[in-house]
Amino acid sequence: MELRSHLVLLWWLWTNIAVAENGLNGWLRYASVGCNQHCYRALPSRVVALNSTQGSPLGTATEELQTGVHAITGKRLTITEDDECSRPSTILIGTVEDYRQICRNSSTIPALDIDGFWLRTQGNAVQILGQSERGALYGAFEYLSMLAQGNFSSVDYSTSPHAPVRWVNQWDNMDGSIERGYAGSSIFFANGGIVSDLTRAKEYARLLASIRINGIIVNNVNANATLLTAENMDGLARIANVFRPYGIRIGISLNFASPKALGGLDTYDPLNPSVIAWWGNITDSLYERIPDMAGYLVKASSEGQPGPETYNRSLADGANVFAHALKPHGGVMMFRAFVYNQLNESVWTDDRANAQVNFFKHLDGEFEDNVIVQIKYGPIDFQVREPVSPLFANLYHTNTAIELQVTQEYLGQQCHLLYLPPLWKSILDFDLRVDHSPSVVRDIISGERFDRPLGGWAAVVNVGTNNTWLGSHLSMSNLYAYGRLAWSPTADSVEILQDWIRLTFGRDQHVLDTITDMSMTSWPAYENYTGNLGVQTLTDILYTHYGPNPASQDNNGWGQWTRADHYTIGMDRTVMNGTGNAGQYPAEIAAVYEDIEKTPDDLLLWFHHVPYTHRLDSGKSVIQHFYDAHYAGAEAVQKFVPQWESLRGLLDTERYEAMRTRLVYQAGHSIVWRDSINNFYWNLSGIPDENARVGHHPWRVEAESMHLEGYRPYAVSPFETASNYTSIVTSTNTTIGTASTTLKFPSGTYNVGVNYFDMYGGQSKWSLYLNDKIVGRWEGNSEDILGHTPSIYLDGHSAIRITFPGIKVHRGDRLKIVGVPDGVEPAPLDYVVFLPAGVVD
Repeated sequence: MELRSHLVLLWWLWTNIAVAENGLNGWLRYASVGCNQHCYRALPSRVVALNSTQGSPLGTATEELQTGVHAITGKRLTITEDDECSRPSTILIGTVEDYRQICRNSSTIPALDIDGFWLRTQGNAVQILGQSERGALYGAFEYLSMLAQGNFSSVDYSTSPHAPVRWVNQWDNMDGSIERGYAGSSIFFANGGIVSDLTRAKEYARLLASIRINGIIVNNVNANATLLTAENMDGLARIANVFRPYGIRIGISLNFASPKALGGLDTYDPLNPSVIAWWGNITDSLYERIPDMAGYLVKASSEGQPGPETYNRSLADGANVFAHALKPHGGVMMFRAFVYNQLNESVWTDDRANAQVNFFKHLDGEFEDNVIVQIKYGPIDFQVREPVSPLFANLYHTNTAIELQVTQEYLGQQCHLLYLPPLWKSILDFDLRVDHSPSVVRDIISGERFDRPLGGWAAVVNVGTNNTWLGSHLSMSNLYAYGRLAWSPTADSVEILQDWIRLTFGRDQHVLDTITDMSMTSWPAYENYTGNLGVQTLTDILYTHYGPNPASQDNNGWGQWTRADHYTIGMDRTVMNGTGNAGQYPAEIAAVYEDIEKTPDDLLLWFHHVPYTHRLDSGKSVIQHFYDAHYAGAEAVQKFVPQWESLRGLLDTERYEAMRTRLVYQAGHSIVWRDSINNFYWNLSGIPDENARVGHHPWRVEAESMHLEGYRPYAVSPFETASNYTSIVTSTNTTIGTASTTLKFPSGTYNVGVNYFDMYGGQSKWSLYLNDKIVGRWEGNSEDILGHTPSIYLDGHSAIRITFPGIKVHRGDRLKIVGVPDGVEPAPLDYVVFLPAGVVD
């Protein structure tokens, strides 16, 4: 008995210990669930695959089942090819057609769309039937997901996809860099060609197949024509060979000017016979190498990219030249609706939000039936909150797909926790009331609302060579959730999240509750401290799209305007007085957005230009809401760090520490955001915060107020991104700087924070002393440990905080910071803050 107890204890320790992990397996860890003897006996012993061939999705499914069941439960399955349909203790997997032919079973099989599957578990017998081999593979992953979450219950259900197109778009460049990539270099390209080792591509294919993605565009929409050389087309065929066993078809982005840039023609006019022939030959060459190629994605006539308008041709002309070439091969032409021109802000009626409808509405019905217009979810560009793009309501005779962005380009670039499905659901669940009839966005993109044959989903997913794939372990929840929603957009955001948590971090209830709370808090918090009331995300749109810079929104041709002045703020998009954008929506929705009294507050500044003193439904003024919301948002994410720290020992050390670093960073950077936006609008409006917080920081010591040796004051730009608008930098890039002061705070224990700037191009070192005793050291190495786009300036992108908790301080102590510059980085400092327990700066 004693020996048995000892063995049980050892087994418990073995199955519960936080094993080191790096995130590479994502949600397909297949961690052991500690299956006991009863559980073990109740599991199947073999897999019977009907008509399986090596390298097919069904062959992949059998391998995945064998690997997964063993890892999760410890039981090894044998793979049988004797096509015995009724053997006990068996997982039977195959297509519906093969099941009917081989098993001669006349039982009723649920109706399935292409890629759909039927999963039935009864005791130790499991049946997985797909309408296609791809569907059978999805069913295998579904069964393994159940087991990995400790669910051994009997089930009997069928499921089919919401839409036929469920793609991801990579923005990888031929040189191996990734546009808006925050997790290392490309897993596909390097030095102008396709990488020789596609191991990571295979691992990515496995992750995508498990969430039922069926297509991937492997290169940047800002495409390089050299992708179409014979050598690179051969390389694309190698990528296709890697993805094919997982039921994923590859496609490519095209440079519209390729016939001229690569083909030697003197034109790329889409109606020119030589251009048409050239694209036909290129397409035939690709299909000779990749017979199941998914198709093309094209960005044209936008942001400097070439397009049909060069030759006074329509966008439909531009899309159709590719569609004609693809049609004999069954390929799909995805044409991005992201088309706009530079605008003049002084023209009150100019509005980038009108561009999608202006460019595409009059072309409805002119696109070939294998063209899908790919529409960003909002009228501008992946903002923290936008109304639904009105284009969804204006294309009755054209296939459409929604474009989402797993990559958090404007939304924290994977350095800020932001669980995106609640944002996406606000778009997908919106009823546009076209012709006064139910017209939910998810039904429009599936093709159901307007009876279209094609439609679906695309998401920008810029995975890289980093083991975390996206740069942050918690950001992977967005990729997982994208696949789940693309299959079933009515699925619940919390349920999806909790499935992902159990698969990624285990089944501990405290882990589940904690990460759920953090994730569901993240979007409202981020919206609060970056840009609320529909004003957009007040990031720097001219540089990195990362840190705060509200002034960058205006006085340029990009059209992401707030039209803020000393007295008023917001875009007037009404028909009566403004840009007319509200009138692009169906009548019932237009009536809401046209009327300032009916427009919801969270979109007020999107549709209306108002005084800062305008009263919201809450009774607050716009400016006071700004102040309060930014404080509330920053305060909310301060809780993420102790919440995460409560998981110490329940998670493996590597992933725990990696995420803790990011959450500590986010807590500090949210305060940079809060202060920058509040100071900017306080300065612009002259209206003080009713609660006297903005501009008042009693626990701070400004660096420029200290005694400086080797340091000098420096006026930061944008001014609002530094406390008191000023920082200090070393006199030269070889001078060691010292800043010192006598502390006047009451004696006690403080969390000591230092705000500094970590620029790209150097790794300065700092040391913090109290009474000549060192209490902290750090290095400006965020470019090595954080993935966001770096900055070469002192600004909101490079601003950062480090905190040293639990420091005992006495009134009269001497504080000293020593900064050692490196490269172009002059050891910049902003301020030091001494926070008593429970106080948020």
